Amino acid sequence: MSLNSIFQYFVPKDKKFFPLFEEASNNLILISAKLIEAVNTTDLTKRQEIIKEIEVFEHEGDKITHEIFLELSKNFITPFDREDIHALASAIDDIADYIHGSANRINLYNLTNITEPIKKLAELIHQGCKDIHKGVAELKDLKNIRNVTDSCVRINSMENQADYIFDMAVADLFKNETNAIELFKNKEVLNALETATDKCEDVANVMETIIVKHA
Repeated sequence: MSLNSIFQYFVPKDKKFFPLFEEASNNLILISAKLIEAVNTTDLTKRQEIIKEIEVFEHEGDKITHEIFLELSKNFITPFDREDIHALASAIDDIADYIHGSANRINLYNLTNITEPIKKLAELIHQGCKDIHKGVAELKDLKNIRNVTDSCVRINSMENQADYIFDMAVADLFKNETNAIELFKNKEVLNALETATDKCEDVANVMETIIVKHA
């Protein structure tokens, strides 16, 4: 048994951080599902209503992140390294921020024609958020490290797919879109969506760091 394992045996079971992390990761599932709804509806009034809901979920994510940081400032004993708790909370919060940013751009730029790459990226973000939730749920006792690793592998694969879709979509815009304003609007939305997938990979990297330290 490693020293870390022995130490973890004597540390009281965490009742603060893991419920907050699971709440935060579940919030990602909800906000990313709303993003899919937003990009797939042709009703502009309904889309605006969905984007308002996305903003509510983003604010909820900010609130949970603040609670995690507050607990971090109050607790001397933590379930894993303080910097990893901070990094995980920040990375999860960043995903919600970029989902909200993507939806907000669609609304502000009045992007009426939602392209297939935008829809596909939204689906990939949702997939990544579900894998994040699965991985986070396994961190609380680290008995099933393989499950965390599998989630991280799927997130990395998702991010690679997103990079390819983004590159091809931008290439297509430069090749076929003659309206410079429409090109700019589409590229900005694509960029925000692709960045959200990068942030999913950031979460996977933090989870991998945690399991390596506690292996």
